[in-house]
Amino acid sequence: MTSQAKTKRRIVSSRHLADGEGWEASEVEYGMIIAYNAFCRWMNRCMSAAGNTDLTPLEILVLHNTNHRGRDKRLTDICFLLNIEDTHTVSYALKKLMKMGLLSSEKRGKEVFYRTSQEGADLCDAYRSVRDRCFVDGLANLDISGEEMREIASSLRVLSGQYDQASRAAASL
Repeated sequence: MTSQAKTKRRIVSSRHLADGEGWEASEVEYGMIIAYNAFCRWMNRCMSAAGNTDLTPLEILVLHNTNHRGRDKRLTDICFLLNIEDTHTVSYALKKLMKMGLLSSEKRGKEVFYRTSQEGADLCDAYRSVRDRCFVDGLANLDISGEEMREIASSLRVLSGQYDQASRAAASL
């Protein structure tokens, strides 16, 4: 295969979604699919190396989000910050994390606020240590600057907004 033929190959999630205008979106979607699955696998293995083998990727995200900035969080805060619409999945994760002793809660009026326990905060610190050794240290090999990483993050957030808008439009059909 010539180098010109290689550059014209499209790596897409589904060929039937890559025909015509906007085929590049399918290429981005495929990149997001494999990145999502790699990230979920990474979270599980990082958390296992940190000392807990019983958490799902969502539970890991909820634990880290609850630990974020050391502030108490409500269910709605966690769902909003993680962009999760199905509150029952986060509610289940919170209950499991509490049962494991990684979170505690306090009812204030009609609201329940969650915070990490010392055990939960220690687990988040252990996760960070593994993350630093296994992931962050390897970023230097990619030759991507901090500014470029921030631009990638910004692009992902912009795409997220486009998908959210498209999902609202699709729900109205």
